[in-house]
Parts: sequence; structure tokens; C-alpha cells
Amino acid sequence: MRANELRAILGGRDFRRLYGTRLASQLTDGVFQVALAGYVFFSPERQASAGKAAAAFAVTLLPYSALGPFAGVLIDRWPRRRILVWTPILRAALVLLVAALVAAGEDGLPFFLGVLVVLGVNRFFLAALSAALPHVVRREHLVTANAFAVTSGTVIAFVGGGAGYALRRAFGGGADGTALILVCAAALFLTAGLIATALPDRLLGPHLENVTRQTSEALGNVLHGLADGARHLAHRPLGALALAAISFHRFLYGIVLIMTLLLCRNHFSTDADRGLATFAAMLGVSGAGYFAAALVTPPVVRRISKEAWIAWLLGGAALGLLLLGLPFAERAWAAGAFVLGVVSQGVKLCVDTTLQESIEDAYRGRVFAVYDMLFNTMFAAAAAAAATWLPADGRSYATLSGVIVAYAAGAVAYRTASSRAAAHRDPAPVPH
Repeated sequence: MRANELRAILGGRDFRRLYGTRLASQLTDGVFQVALAGYVFFSPERQASAGKAAAAFAVTLLPYSALGPFAGVLIDRWPRRRILVWTPILRAALVLLVAALVAAGEDGLPFFLGVLVVLGVNRFFLAALSAALPHVVRREHLVTANAFAVTSGTVIAFVGGGAGYALRRAFGGGADGTALILVCAAALFLTAGLIATALPDRLLGPHLENVTRQTSEALGNVLHGLADGARHLAHRPLGALALAAISFHRFLYGIVLIMTLLLCRNHFSTDADRGLATFAAMLGVSGAGYFAAALVTPPVVRRISKEAWIAWLLGGAALGLLLLGLPFAERAWAAGAFVLGVVSQGVKLCVDTTLQESIEDAYRGRVFAVYDMLFNTMFAAAAAAAATWLPADGRSYATLSGVIVAYAAGAVAYRTASSRAAAHRDPAPVPH
């Protein structure tokens, strides 16, 4: 990451405001998610299982995935600045509702529905952030801006996870303690909305006066709008391949993350509190991998292209899991978590930038919402699939070997397909 380029990006007042909104929200995401993980999976009175993990992910991710395209149309219709102001406020109110359910001892369908809506609004918020970024940085700075904003946002989410864990130690891991943590999270969400109010109202688009009649009609018809966006993407093969690559990675990463949760809860330790501490440490190590990816991805991409880097990353995931995962030892698994952190963020940065460069602004919100839909769906599908065969302690040599082979094959397939597509580069989006 070039220092002078980063200084130019940070010199932009509006970028700093957008960035501050992201940091405040993603810090709170970490607090919220650790509170939920501790309550659902690492409470002493609850036993984690692959089936329970799959059910939790399905309830919280799959229904929103079905709503993702609707969110995309709205991102392309409503002022994105207002979305960034009001969604944190809505999330704060919803988190307080979830806190009340937790305090009442509820851990059934009403609880999961509340969590579903909170996380669904979050994906809506993050899609708006991605669609807004090209309005506050220059096109030639998008790779570095993505590397810096997205990765530091992810890292701050891990910091929030650490803060959530500290609050759990202070308040306790039971229902009352979890409810207090969620009240703190609600206050932090309000901070994110407050920061977003400093952004100019029309800066982030969409500029509807430049939208074609076809797109305007699509705003009133979600399914038509989604098909319209798909046709737009079909003429941009590198963008379509980028979505395919990250969907493929998310499915495999979902299997590994479910294994990690079960290993921490039932294999590396059988004590609930130590299991949560181990899982938090794994996430922290993975977060360091995300940070490393932010440092190395921009200079590597300038030398070998985004497509080549994605292929190398997928191949690196196969090698890392082969060497570090198969022993199923805690320290080696943590090192593997670092490798997968590098892979996950490196692939995401390349995919984000590819889409931002090749998708017209009038379509960008819908494409990023579909991106989020695939991001969640593939992860939840992985959890559901893994639940049918993973043992309670998460240790399965056959499953991990299958993931390794799939990563290796995916690296070769993506490199071959992207090399062919590169001969017919995606057209640049129409300037807004």
C-alpha cells in the first residue's frame, strides 16, 4: 500500500467521514456478534453441535439473502447518505429489542428473528457503503481505498469482538450479562449514524437524473431490476467471474469456520469459557491475516493483476490447510486461520474493486446487494451441508481433505477462465 496514495485518499474530507461511519458500525458489529456467539454457542448450559450451528446461520443469513435484491433496488433509488444515517438508528432500536428478549431468557424463534433483522439491515448498510465509495475517491485509487477501508473495517470488527469479550468478562456470560452487552452495542450504533450526518446529502448518489428509462422502470419491479442487473453483468465477464470466485470461496470458508467453532467448543477444550476465548483468539489471528492482505494486495495487484492474485490466493488456501489444518492441533489451526484471513480479504478486495470498476453507478447498488446475497447464501449453505456429516468436535479428515482439493481445483479453473475473459476486458462504466 503506497504511503503517498494513502495520504491522498485520507486527505479527502468526505472519504474520512464515510470511513468513520464504517469504523463505528463495524466496531459495534464485533461487540454484537461476540455477545450472540457467547449466548448461543458458549454458554455453559448449552452444548454446541454442527446442527445447531447450521440452524443459527440459516436463520440469520438465508432469509436476508432472499431479500438482498430488494435492498439493491432501494440502494439505487434512495439517497445513500440517508441509508447510512438511518440504518444504524434502526439497528440500535432492534438490538434493544433483542436485548429485552435475551433478558427474558428467550432463545427460540423470536430471538432468532430479531437477530435476523439486525444482520439483514447490516448487509444493507455495507452494500450502501460499497456503492458509495467510488463517489469519494478517484478511480485510480479504488484498489488502495478498498484495501484500507474494507480491511481496517474488518480489523476494527475484530477489535469490537475483543471489546465484547471484555464486556462479557465484566457483565457475565448469562442472559443478564448478554443483555447489558447488547445495550452497549445499541449506543455504539447510534454513534455510527451520527457520524454519517456529516456527509453531504447528494454526494453519494445515486444520481437519478442520469439513470436510463429502463433502469427507472426496474426500480418499481424488483425481479425485473435483478434481471436487468444480471444482463448488465453478463457483458462484463471478469465481474461475473469475480462473483463466482468469492461465492466458491465463501462456501469452502463456511465449512472451515463451522469446523473451527466446533473444534474450539468441543475439541481444543470442553470448557465453555475457554472455548470462547480460543474461538476469539482464532478470529483475532484471522483478523491479522486480513490486515496483512490489505498491505500486500495493492502492490501485488499492480504487478500481476487482480485475476492472477485471486488464483494464487485460492491455491494458497489449499496449501495452507494441507500443511496446517490436517494435524487438528490448536496452534497449527490458528496459523491456518491466519492464512485463510489473508485469502478471504485478498479475494474480497479484488472482487470489490473489479465490480466497482466495471459496473455503472445506476446498477452498482443492485450488483453489490446480489454480491451480499451470494456472500451469505454460500456460507449458510456450507453450514447446512457440513451439519449433515461433521462430528460434534469438528474433527473430520475427509471433510478437510475435500476442502483442500476443491481450493486447488478452483484456483486452476478460475485462472484459466479469467485469462480467457481478460482478452475481452469489461467495458468501463459510464462516468457519473
